[in-house]
Amino acid sequence: MKVATIRYRLDPTSGVPTYLQLVQQTKHAVRYAMLRPGDRLPTAREVVLDLAINPNTVLKAYRELERDGFVYSRPGAGTFVADDAPAPLARSVHQPLRRSLDRWLAGARAAGLDRESVVALITLALSDAFPEKEAVRA
Repeated sequence: MKVATIRYRLDPTSGVPTYLQLVQQTKHAVRYAMLRPGDRLPTAREVVLDLAINPNTVLKAYRELERDGFVYSRPGAGTFVADDAPAPLARSVHQPLRRSLDRWLAGARAAGLDRESVVALITLALSDAFPEKEAVRA
């Protein structure tokens, strides 16, 4: 067991609730093997001190991660990445896609798109590519 090296970053302009930002960042770290089964997440106290947020926000995020099968908690010991958490994406899959995305983002910036415009375009493309996710929200 090792203490996770994840460092949470909050974007107050995103419109995404703080606890969901923590959930998303943790899930991404698991999917990209920055966190591995058995790694201990930072304690709620550590996150609170680092981000100056309410402890209940961190606890809510950790509860949701536990409900989704990404982590488990052991009273007095901490919160750990679950052994049966979703497997990380293979590097052979994500690295070429990431390089392609980096080129696309460079093209978007060169075309004059700001961050908000890029997010809006990607959100629209995701909605078109994964319509079943939209139906769940409706």
